[in-house]
Amino acid sequence: MVVHIVMFKFKEENKVLNIAKVQDKLEKLESKIDVLKTMEVGINFNESERAMDLSLYSTFESEEDLKAYAVHEEHLKVVELIKEVTVESKVVDYILDYPVE
Repeated sequence: MVVHIVMFKFKEENKVLNIAKVQDKLEKLESKIDVLKTMEVGINFNESERAMDLSLYSTFESEEDLKAYAVHEEHLKVVELIKEVTVESKVVDYILDYPVE
């Protein structure tokens, strides 16, 4: 299984509204993109300077599925919105190996 984690720092202008809008659009992707197995979107409550505002945790069966998600039309629509309302993002992708029982 492939795990894809992204964290975003939002612009101050309309921050609360934009975070809610992005959360809603990201959560709707799970029903629109079949290679996206799971997605969890969380809004940060930590007030540390190091904190980001929103994170997403998503899973895929393979790296190829993650690549297909990255260029999927529905995902790209959300990416455009995110680019408009954020100032920074961080990403990590990794393979989660676990024994099959």
